[in-house]
Amino acid sequence: MSKLTDVPKRILIGRALRSDRLGETLLPKRIALPVFASDPLSSVAYAPGEVLLVLSIAGVTAYHFSPWIAVAVVVLMFTVVASYRQNVRAYPSGGGDYEVANTNLGPKAGLTVASALLVDYVLTVAVSISSGIENLGSAIPFVVEHKVFCAIGVIVLLTLMNLRGVKESGSLFAIPTYIFVAGVFTMIAWGAFRGLVLDDTMRAPTADYAIKPEHGGLAGFALVFLLLRAFSSGCAALTGVEAISNGVPAFRKPKSKNAANTLALMGLLAVTMFCGIIALAAATDVRMAENPARDLVHNGVPLGPDYVQNPVISQVAEAVFGKGSLLFIVLAAATALVLFLAANTAYNGFPLLGSILAQDRYLPRQLHTRGDRLAFSNGIVLLAGAAGLLVGIYGADSTRLIQLYIVGVFVSFTLSQTGMVRHWNRHLATEKDQAKRRHMIRSRAINAFGAFFTGLVLVVVLVTKFTHGAWVALLGMVIFYATMTAIRKHYDRVAAEIAAPEGPSDDSVRPSRVHSVVLISKIHRPTLRALAYAKLMRSDTLEALSVNVDPAETKALREEWERRGIDVPLKILDSPYREITRPIIEYVKSLRKESPRDAVSVIIPEYVVGHWYEHLLHNQSALRLKGRLLFTPGIMVTSVPYQLQSSEAAKRRARKQQDWSAPGSVRRGPAQVRSKESTDHKS
Repeated sequence: MSKLTDVPKRILIGRALRSDRLGETLLPKRIALPVFASDPLSSVAYAPGEVLLVLSIAGVTAYHFSPWIAVAVVVLMFTVVASYRQNVRAYPSGGGDYEVANTNLGPKAGLTVASALLVDYVLTVAVSISSGIENLGSAIPFVVEHKVFCAIGVIVLLTLMNLRGVKESGSLFAIPTYIFVAGVFTMIAWGAFRGLVLDDTMRAPTADYAIKPEHGGLAGFALVFLLLRAFSSGCAALTGVEAISNGVPAFRKPKSKNAANTLALMGLLAVTMFCGIIALAAATDVRMAENPARDLVHNGVPLGPDYVQNPVISQVAEAVFGKGSLLFIVLAAATALVLFLAANTAYNGFPLLGSILAQDRYLPRQLHTRGDRLAFSNGIVLLAGAAGLLVGIYGADSTRLIQLYIVGVFVSFTLSQTGMVRHWNRHLATEKDQAKRRHMIRSRAINAFGAFFTGLVLVVVLVTKFTHGAWVALLGMVIFYATMTAIRKHYDRVAAEIAAPEGPSDDSVRPSRVHSVVLISKIHRPTLRALAYAKLMRSDTLEALSVNVDPAETKALREEWERRGIDVPLKILDSPYREITRPIIEYVKSLRKESPRDAVSVIIPEYVVGHWYEHLLHNQSALRLKGRLLFTPGIMVTSVPYQLQSSEAAKRRARKQQDWSAPGSVRRGPAQVRSKESTDHKS
């Protein structure tokens, strides 16, 4: 079974890497940018569309508010980027928002941030891939017809790429991300040149459509509420900013400086692309509607259910470059691909945060260990499973999924920046150097403004999006919080229960006697080996134990036992209901009851077979019995293996394929390779 699974595993994710090669997986800035910033960079493909979709509720006249909403998003982006540049310098260990909140605001705030981030990472994968499928579907109808199947296929592909390791996946993702950024900037520059210099008229494919407003003539509070909702939808452009603060350990040295510079570059690129697309959408008269089949009208007639609404970036590219042109095709392909790859931000953030939480005993310990390729494999698989479930439930519909989005990230933004304010207050109370104090006061002002602004946006998001799906994200946060709290309580309880006492205890006192019991079904080689091992232990009392299920077989066992003259007493337990496990459990319990200070050692002979299907035919009674004995205090269980020929044949087959290695050598490398490497290193 090990070989059957190992070969495809090596083909899919590559050879195992030694732990001392972890430094080779660290990222330079040119690779870190697409790895950690692909989410906010790619969000410009759908965030402008979300703004226009919300504004369309009031009709096309509300579109003139879109530039002001873009300005508000830009101010927020620069505020968040400036705030997180303080974070990565103060907390370079990779805990990010969780570490900041946990250290400065307490464990409950830290756990709240962690819950928000975990939910947001899952949604990042679901939204990015669903949006990418929709962009690709505008060119390939098959993809639209099988959205869920294609989206899950992309999730599986991304999972395999990330299981190969951060550096390899980053190299693969860098090219399409940079092509996308270059394509968007080319579109903005060419569109501006055509409109401002050549005075060309650029028309989006939906420019001639009219929008039937759901609520016409909005004014006062209703209009303010609509604008706030459009702003909260546009804030999708900020998702993923926090991933860099969580991924500082993955950067090359100097880690904090490289992470801060990457943050600044990411913010500059994202806001420029976002504003450029919003401006071109207004210049080319793009029309979007939440329900295009009903609300988009051409010549007085609704477009109907057969109409497929293309994203804003596709419509702008068609107006600027021309439909079917080479640049249009390149940008469309790069947009779809980078949206798929934007999920990589979560694939790097979720496993790393999961590892930190596992180290703090809030998640299972399995999430803390690195896999064969030095990636946090268990976290990657868990993220893929959760995102795939969401995609299936919501039918890979980005418009429905995006309503769940943003809540988690602004919870983490607000608590993190509040924690940073307390961080600076604590350091200012002891710092005497005036230059350092001025720097801290400036940093505190940036974080304080960030906490205020992101807190305000969080309130807006909760108010405007709660009934549209934000409650699902909040429910997910509550579930994560409750689960992690329960896991921590379990680990704490176990740690307290197994802690070694300072003085003598019952666990350190030697038992008065050892009563060994060898379980017997019939006399064969495994039985004789188990009896020989039991004699070697020099127990105070040794006996063989069998259960009378078939009287004829029991009689034959007694006769052969006496004929062979085996010098171990044989005890037969009656079982009128033909049970095996219960009589043995009751018997060993009675031994413990008679002599509580004695240890009872139960010795079980077992076959070792070489084929997976043979396991179904052997040792089932032994497995059930061992499972029951584990819950019986004072009982020690020992398995005495007997290797059958099929197990030896399996070992020989393995030796033919490669040298037989000790357990764990898949991770460490074969012994002779390690010796050679160490010799070379010494020389």
